[in-house]
Formats: sequence, C-alpha cells, structure tokens
Amino acid sequence: MVIEWLKFKVPTTQRDRYLTLDNEIWTSALVAYPGFLDKTTWLDPNHDDEVIFVISWATREQWKAIPEDELDQINQRFDEALGFDYEMLESKEFVVPASAAMDAR
Repeated sequence: MVIEWLKFKVPTTQRDRYLTLDNEIWTSALVAYPGFLDKTTWLDPNHDDEVIFVISWATREQWKAIPEDELDQINQRFDEALGFDYEMLESKEFVVPASAAMDAR
C-alpha cells in the first residue's frame, strides 16, 4: 500500500466550502480509479488554515497510472467550482510495508 499525503493552505473562512467541494469533486473522481482504497481528512486545531489529505492506494503503479490530463480536468473543475485561491504546501509519498498493513487488520 502507498499513501499520498497532501497539505493545503486554505482561507479559514472558506475551509468548510473547500472540504465540501473536495469531497464532491476530488474524492468522487478518485473512487472510480483502480487501486483507490481510502481518503481521510486531517485538520490541525492549531492551524485552522491547513487541510491535510491522506489518500491510500493499493499500489503505486495504480495511483501513478491515472492519466495526467484526467487529473488536470478534475483539478480545473474543482478550481472553477471553488472560486477562491488556495495553496499546496506539501506533497509526500509514503510506503506502508506489507507487515504493517497486516497488523492494522
């Protein structure tokens, strides 16, 4: 399993709208791709303007097989629906060893 970890800076007053549209547009789109397992949202109570998404994929190959033009189209729909600026602060990738994935069950 592989984890896609994304951290965004979002205007505090727009955070709820951001989360709603992310779920409606991004999460709904990702669910359709092979290998998508789960998406979790983390909110830091000490930084109201930050949103972290933890997206679990079965394999890196399945995640990276998503065509770039499709991701661009999803992002364009999201940005148009959102109507305000946000910033990606960090993007990371983590591998979950098979033994750790088994322990979680």
